[in-house]
Amino acid sequence: MNIRFYNAKILTLKEDESFEITEGELWVQGERIVYVGDGKNPTDILISLGGNPVCWEREVDCHGNLLMPGFKNAHAHTYMTFLRSYADDLPLQEWLYQICFPREDQLNTENIRPMEVLGIMEYLTSGITSSFDMCYFPPVYAEVAAKCGFRAVQVSGVNSFGGKIEVVEENYHKVNETSDLTTFMIGFHAEYTTKPELMEGIAKLARKYKSPLYMHNAETAREVQECKERYGKTPTQITEEMGMYEYGGGGFHCVYFEDEDFEIFKKRGLTAVTCPASNIKLASGIAPLKRFVDEGIGLAIGTDGPASNNSLDMFKEMFLASALAKVREMDAECISADRILYMATAGGAKAMNLPDCDCLAPGKKADLILIDLKQPNMQPENNIVKNLVYSGSKQNVLMTMVNGRILYENQKFSIGFDPEEIYREVNSIIRQMK
Repeated sequence: MNIRFYNAKILTLKEDESFEITEGELWVQGERIVYVGDGKNPTDILISLGGNPVCWEREVDCHGNLLMPGFKNAHAHTYMTFLRSYADDLPLQEWLYQICFPREDQLNTENIRPMEVLGIMEYLTSGITSSFDMCYFPPVYAEVAAKCGFRAVQVSGVNSFGGKIEVVEENYHKVNETSDLTTFMIGFHAEYTTKPELMEGIAKLARKYKSPLYMHNAETAREVQECKERYGKTPTQITEEMGMYEYGGGGFHCVYFEDEDFEIFKKRGLTAVTCPASNIKLASGIAPLKRFVDEGIGLAIGTDGPASNNSLDMFKEMFLASALAKVREMDAECISADRILYMATAGGAKAMNLPDCDCLAPGKKADLILIDLKQPNMQPENNIVKNLVYSGSKQNVLMTMVNGRILYENQKFSIGFDPEEIYREVNSIIRQMK
């Protein structure tokens, strides 16, 4: 579909990874952005389009509102919508082993589908255009995401309680072949759930396919301490020793890092994905974002799953990532709003290996959102980036586009599913669980 957005403010990414806001137009042809500019010079525009005039199927007057790249949810368990507000007020180990795992065992390839659709719907309302999922039945989520038109990156969550190397390899091929919207990386759940021989097999698989590798890493102090008791090393150190990071990757949470862990992440060009809401709700701790920034280590932001968050809201995550970093360091200057917004957009795209989805520029994928600036929480416009991070809200998301297709606009979904039916199905499923 050819769509012209005009009379817009446009958030663009500068070479120093900060942002600037211009005024003008953005044009989409098919799945890509073909023009970003002031729209005042027809000759320049035609040249940028190869000399061919465009027949617009739709023209959108943005009324001075903001076009920006969609948020990238760099760590999620989308299917866990069924455990929202079901397993709260417990420490991580008890929450995981006594509540989550037993109910996850009741999932199958059919009852998981409406839960995943529900999660995608919530992502769209928050301006999230892609998620990085550790999911049950990866091929099923790939099918659901492709049907919705949503961009889904997945990583294996295999562990010693279930799953085999052969299945991970099978899922790698199935998901990567499902759609151009679905990709899969090699990984595993966490060191504390995975025996050494399985981790060694995962490392070999990552090397075989030259895949980045991700896992839950250093989420709690207990996790790190018990790993050191087993191996004399932290989770980062033992996985580095096994040769897991030859093709990059990173870790989810990354709260309790030692000096050598930072060095490994820096040497290997890994990304640390922080999940602030989940970490504080489970009383796991606060990630050392300033140290990561100071070391030049890549950062991204994830919501984690709706069982531990409980919402899938990138605005909340941005505010918490910033505020918690400041209070952890007792330094209000330790991390800027620009850096936080970069983490939630381009930083996430880097973590998810989506180089075509990091910013708004000609040739990039049309994964973008329209933000309503004409609401009290976004006024005055002293600094729009800071408004997004510190006072922005899901209520400001007017439109979410993925791959050139508008999936959410003015509180209406265009994803091929009836929201009311999804709500009924999810509630019915959870009532049947023991």
